[in-house]
Amino acid sequence: MNDKLGIVKHYVLTLARQRRRNRAALEKWQERRILRHIAAVRQASPFYGELWANYRDREWRDFPVIDKTVMMEHFDRLNTAGVSREAALEAAAIAERTRNFKPTVGGTTVGLSSGTSGSRGLFLVNPREQAAWTGTVLAKLLPRALWRKERLAFFLRANSNLYESVQSGRLQFEFFDLLDPLERHVERLNDYQAGIWVAPPSILRMLADARLAGRLAVQPHKLVGVAEVLDPLDRQIIEAAFGQPVHQAYQCTEGFLGATCHLGTMHLNEDIVHIQKEYLDEQSRRFVPIITDFSRTSQPIIRYRLNDILTEADKPCLCGSPYTAIERIEGRCDDILYFPHAEHGGAVAAFPDFITRAVIAASPEIAHYKVVQHNWHQLEVSIQLSSSASDEKVVHEGVSSELARLLERIGCSLPELVFKPYSFVPGNAKLRRVERRFKL
Repeated sequence: MNDKLGIVKHYVLTLARQRRRNRAALEKWQERRILRHIAAVRQASPFYGELWANYRDREWRDFPVIDKTVMMEHFDRLNTAGVSREAALEAAAIAERTRNFKPTVGGTTVGLSSGTSGSRGLFLVNPREQAAWTGTVLAKLLPRALWRKERLAFFLRANSNLYESVQSGRLQFEFFDLLDPLERHVERLNDYQAGIWVAPPSILRMLADARLAGRLAVQPHKLVGVAEVLDPLDRQIIEAAFGQPVHQAYQCTEGFLGATCHLGTMHLNEDIVHIQKEYLDEQSRRFVPIITDFSRTSQPIIRYRLNDILTEADKPCLCGSPYTAIERIEGRCDDILYFPHAEHGGAVAAFPDFITRAVIAASPEIAHYKVVQHNWHQLEVSIQLSSSASDEKVVHEGVSSELARLLERIGCSLPELVFKPYSFVPGNAKLRRVERRFKL
């Protein structure tokens, strides 16, 4: 680690902040930090200085909202590290091609998102932010104290100096490239004997299948799902295979936004980010987060609208944390399916979780599934059964019935269903169990 003192400092600070139990005090503290942060960003970032020029006397919550498209368009003038979009993209492309992720641009680490929405995003992290991120992650995810020996296995599409900074004498880190075949992962895990695995749920599911088949002998003591939605079907099989819960880290290009507590409840990391809720459906508590990260300066993230769908928990977590509890990270807004209403023809939304639960309810023999909506009137359903002896036709009929029942409840008719064999190859693509491939 290049900044061990900085990492330990932020580790201790994060643990201290997590002991807070007063929501009102947390919000007052956030407000002070945000106002101070905005004042600094206004001076350092030409983009934000101009964007907020007419908002000097306005409450910061009224500032304009930006998104990934705006950020990438104004990347050169938005960041405060003096890194151009062209230089960042070139460095990221070379790293992706050579699989060497150590080089920086002027001392700043550059990363590239996986781009599941069709456009890839860049992120910048300076050394101070890297130390802060590492200390915060260790405080929230390590099940034991920082000074205890631990081996971590990170399964990622791309490595980064950010992740390598976890490495120290007592903390050993190994990068597992998602482009490598599964059997290579199994071989390395059996040899490395990592205690903590951080991986997309689709990879944890494959490792669970290898464990159940007797090919994977190692037993981790903590599993952390990242980068993909944790599907209920996958969670059930992973937890059965390893005999322990799957924790989650809500990490994306825009920041480290959430992590599960010791009880397994996802909490937003409101000690480093402020999150406003743009409700999609208040009754079901579904919202899109608008984030303000008051801990990053090299690439300021202020009033930034994500494309994710989060469901707020209906009651506080028993752990006592004042940080907002999240029941489920459901997916992306782009993956809300829409169907014409049977009477007036208007678009009716079916959230990804509705589709997931309908398919899973159809048969206990479903081992894997994927639902893709190509247009208003057709759904492609891919199914893999757990037993070759299962009657595929019966399962397909069950899926049709469950989906028809769901759509009837929201006033729609069942579209044409096209059943196909299931397939998924891990690598650059994230697994999306429910996906919409047409624009409204």
